[in-house]
Amino acid sequence: MTAAQLDGDSAGGPTVRRMLLGAQLRRLREARGVGREEAGWEIRASESKISRMELGRVSFKERDVADLLTLYGVVDDAQRDELLSLARRANTAGWWHTYGDLLPSWFQSYLGLEAAAAVIRTYEVQFVPGLLQTADYARAVIRLGHGAATAAEIDRRVELRMARQQQLFGRPDGPRLWAVVDEAAIRRPIGGLAVMRAQVAQLIEAAARPRVQLQVVPFRAGGHAGSGGAFTILRFRDPDLPDVVYIEQLTSALYLDRREDLDQYALAMEQLSVQAEPPSRTPQLLAGVLQELDAALAG
Repeated sequence: MTAAQLDGDSAGGPTVRRMLLGAQLRRLREARGVGREEAGWEIRASESKISRMELGRVSFKERDVADLLTLYGVVDDAQRDELLSLARRANTAGWWHTYGDLLPSWFQSYLGLEAAAAVIRTYEVQFVPGLLQTADYARAVIRLGHGAATAAEIDRRVELRMARQQQLFGRPDGPRLWAVVDEAAIRRPIGGLAVMRAQVAQLIEAAARPRVQLQVVPFRAGGHAGSGGAFTILRFRDPDLPDVVYIEQLTSALYLDRREDLDQYALAMEQLSVQAEPPSRTPQLLAGVLQELDAALAG
């Protein structure tokens, strides 16, 4: 697959383009037998800078890419042009750029990965997953974490969350979402009973979508594999890109792509899916919660 094809197949904007370009540069370097230290010397940088470039974790200067291609023996004009074009595109802004004043860099990276994913597997303990939230529920969740924010800022954060949903589910090639949610998340009345009722009703609708698989881990399951907290596993269409585990913290996030870490989290997700009610039972379980909320609102 050419660099141009890789770029054309990617919906994730700069984040994934950087990862694809980095993977291409690593293959070229290794095929030429060039070490990272030598490559770093060529572009007046460190060995660690080459490592970060090859992982797609930094932006690319077109001059640096051109110098590395020369070092790696890439002389074909068409191949050079494809890779240099990919380098330029890797520095363009993603759709979320207009919300940049609200977003820390670590979350902007996640949005790029999320947008390019073929499969998103997520486990949530306390909240309904962001990709399945109603606007009112999202507003209540956002207020919990941004109590000092102005009403206008809260509105923009809600708008951003709704835009994420539209970006993923509003296009025909969007990802599949497999969400496993602890029962506590659908019973905790975030925003009040009326907001929670609308949220549970939307979850019932979401569970019927062909690209959404929703499961609930009931209280009666007791302790389970997700006791360590919420996490998300992203899988991409391109085989050159490894799965990524995303773990959000209060002021930062972890991105794990080591094989041993991926295996542990994949196993935890598999175990959670077994301990949770099967997807076919989800609408019935949620309907029961909906009835309880209706009764509480009527009382």
